[in-house]
Amino acid sequence: MEIEQLKSTATAVRRDILRMVAAVNSGHPGGSLGCTDFFVALYFEVMNRKKDADGTPIFDMDGRDEDIFFLSNGHISPVFYSVLARAGYFPVAELATFRKLDSRLQGHPTTAEHLPGIRIASGSLGQGLSVACGAAYSKKLNGDKNHVYVLMGDGEQQEGQIWEAAQFAPNKKLGNLTAIIDLNHAQIDGTTDNVNSNRDLAAKYRAFGWYVEEMEGNDIADVIHTLKKSQEDPDVPTMILMHTEMGFGVEYMVGNYKWHGTAPNAEQLTQALNGLPLSIGVTDY
Repeated sequence: MEIEQLKSTATAVRRDILRMVAAVNSGHPGGSLGCTDFFVALYFEVMNRKKDADGTPIFDMDGRDEDIFFLSNGHISPVFYSVLARAGYFPVAELATFRKLDSRLQGHPTTAEHLPGIRIASGSLGQGLSVACGAAYSKKLNGDKNHVYVLMGDGEQQEGQIWEAAQFAPNKKLGNLTAIIDLNHAQIDGTTDNVNSNRDLAAKYRAFGWYVEEMEGNDIADVIHTLKKSQEDPDVPTMILMHTEMGFGVEYMVGNYKWHGTAPNAEQLTQALNGLPLSIGVTDY
């Protein structure tokens, strides 16, 4: 896709996120909006994904011979669901069932719902990096040259399991692994600095043996460039510190941790949607 097409898709995804959480007055819009450009770039431009002859995604849990992605901070499920739907994994209309009874689109993704694109249940923070390490190691042992990506939150770096996995990846020379931290400096109880400061994450990961990059997560072109660059060393895993703004795209939400887990009311939804006009050829669900 051209950059302008990707931006149009990102706008549609942001509208999806807002409408999904507002409809049920529940969900996590702030981080979802901040990570939208990353997800769009990853799924529509960066990852090598299996598709059939007409371009429809082919999904299997094994994930052999294709790039795979894990979402560790599962509370930002709205952006994940929207991008999966718009990438063709399931009907876009199904987004209207978000967080409703018997829906496959639960508040935190789960494999029990058998939703195409979902490979792990996530939401219990701190586990995604370990899973990604296991998948990357498996690909390496199987001679599969494809890549593994995992997204984590910066508040999630306060979990101890993260640092066990951080030690494992360089020791197993998992150069086929790229981990990304959404560095928006906010978590549900306030700023990460006030809750439990991560200090210098770049220095920490370098000390563990990772190659560390930084990127502007709300700049699609920079996301694409940095993610592709992360695949260059076959023996060294990459950690990307992704600078984003919580609530990006909605003026009254930007940078405010209170929108981590708060849905907009009807008036706020209208205001937000008015600031995110759809492009020709792109529609709401």
